[in-house]
Amino acid sequence: MSAPPQAAPAPAGYGRVLAVPEFRAVFAAHVLSMLGVIVSEIALSVLVYDLTRSPLLSALTFALGFLPYAVGGALLAPAADRFPARRVLVTCDLVCAGCVALMTVPGTGIGLLLALRCALAVVSPVFAGTRMATLADVLGDGDLFVLGRSLLRIVAQSALLVGYGLGGLLLTAVTPRHALLITVATFLASATLLRHGTRHRPARPRTGTHAPPGPRTLFADRRVRVLLLVFWIPAAFSVVPEALAAPYAAKLGSGSTGLGLLMCALPVGTVAGELFAGARLGPVARERVALPLLCLTLLPYLGYALRPGLGASLLLLLLSGAGSAYTLGLDQWFVRAVPEELRGRAMTVLSAGLMTVQGAGMALAGVAAQTAGVRTAVAGAGAVGVLCCCGLAVAARATEGRDGAARNMTGR
Repeated sequence: MSAPPQAAPAPAGYGRVLAVPEFRAVFAAHVLSMLGVIVSEIALSVLVYDLTRSPLLSALTFALGFLPYAVGGALLAPAADRFPARRVLVTCDLVCAGCVALMTVPGTGIGLLLALRCALAVVSPVFAGTRMATLADVLGDGDLFVLGRSLLRIVAQSALLVGYGLGGLLLTAVTPRHALLITVATFLASATLLRHGTRHRPARPRTGTHAPPGPRTLFADRRVRVLLLVFWIPAAFSVVPEALAAPYAAKLGSGSTGLGLLMCALPVGTVAGELFAGARLGPVARERVALPLLCLTLLPYLGYALRPGLGASLLLLLLSGAGSAYTLGLDQWFVRAVPEELRGRAMTVLSAGLMTVQGAGMALAGVAAQTAGVRTAVAGAGAVGVLCCCGLAVAARATEGRDGAARNMTGR
């Protein structure tokens, strides 16, 4: 007589994640860091413009938030595993606080301001990667880890929705340098929370192999390499409508209101999709729908070829954002595939790569729109992106046995 089939595990729910005291400290520190980063981006770009009256240099302060990520991820990734995680996190927060404090000094030149902006971006992937690896220590590498990662992403997307508006209001009351002092305070508060709210853990044990310490160690594993590409490549295409929101709103004649709605639609869809998948689907179901969602998430961009109005464009962006819920299943496969002793550098490389490809995607979107028009650029990104995502789904299935995810990925 055959044994009865085992029931799929019930969803853990976000409440169980927030019930873990260490995670609450990490979560609160993340909220503070996001607030600090957003305020610093707005204040610094305004400060640079006030000093130079140059739109190019003001825009460059935003670009410098993307470009050095690759440098930090490549050179500093091993630090996430070589030193105790709490020490790395607190040190990164203190370095960021020190860099922003120097920005507030009267008389600081443009060159130094931009150099300090680069320094923040170099440190950021190490902090983000170490924090992600710490989540696996705090929550385990199962469903709670996936939900914890989801909550941090939801905070980041929500911060994009409200942060820039609040930052703009803040600058009506205080000068840019005074606003930067708020960023210093948020980084120091984050460091305090991480120092006293998380427990000390030793550096990750090294293996007996003499593998190179950089990203080559990760790319040598086919499974990890494919999963990194599944994180990165869709992200490069997904940013195209946001990068072109201003000229698209101008074409629609929708003004600043339309621009704001176009900028908000994708994050709103992303938050809604993650909340539904995290709260309503169990871990097996999330892994099972990951590859179909991966193939579908950029499909709504093809609708731009039909010259939609504002309402239809917002619906397309909402649908695309909701499709990004595939990342919950992807998180589980990635933490399963990476050896524990490489987890910190793997998460750092992942974070650095995401920011780098998004920056590159925004730049290429501008080039494509300049030559082919905004609607064609978005629809083209959708077409090429869907083909890439389908190819990545095939590659992910071809390596699915490497981390024990075969049953959940394919539904067998």
